[in-house]
Amino acid sequence: MIRYSSITKKIVMALAGLFLIVFLLVHLSINLCLLRSDGGQWFTSAADFMSSNYIVKVFEIVLLGGFIVHIFTGIVLQIQNWMARPKRYKVEGYSHQSFFSKYMIHTGVVIFIFLAIHFSNFYFVKLGLVTAPEGVAKHDFYTMANLLFAHPGYSVMYIVFMIILGFHLNHAFQSAFQTLGMNHSKYTPTIKIISTIYSIGIAAGFSIIPVFYLFFK
Repeated sequence: MIRYSSITKKIVMALAGLFLIVFLLVHLSINLCLLRSDGGQWFTSAADFMSSNYIVKVFEIVLLGGFIVHIFTGIVLQIQNWMARPKRYKVEGYSHQSFFSKYMIHTGVVIFIFLAIHFSNFYFVKLGLVTAPEGVAKHDFYTMANLLFAHPGYSVMYIVFMIILGFHLNHAFQSAFQTLGMNHSKYTPTIKIISTIYSIGIAAGFSIIPVFYLFFK
């Protein structure tokens, strides 16, 4: 029964993770609109659509649920792994886990911190849970983004978080398909290549935005 429960948690976490992986592509495509020199027209239109469309509003709830399920399940599984190995390895640093697998919980915690900051700056402002910057409407995400990225410290922090996200995604992508039974010599090499391209693309794509504000804005 315990084994079944553990497998079920891994499957739920994998499905939630894949859902979030797809969402990141959508989120990145909208954020890249910040790079256009149109006064935020494209970005604002996309943000307004995401804020007003009822289907998207339902999707937001599903997305938030996906975050919660993925984070909670990851924490539970990590605690179970720690309890299953109460003694440290005799040889310091020795483990059958890969480097990225070993530190998934650590990168996950860092990403959780970033999400808390990100939600406070945007999503919670929209909900009215956090006060918008003075003189800025709570749905004016373009101005909020400009104010944040105008601070070099925030832009550098954002880039660091995105690099860590890339490492997390690289292993998460492969792990999700492995959990769903696609760990096969025929598919694994392709999945690894796609995972590497995807994780680098997401990390670089999001990082381009603060780099643009740091050096070209």
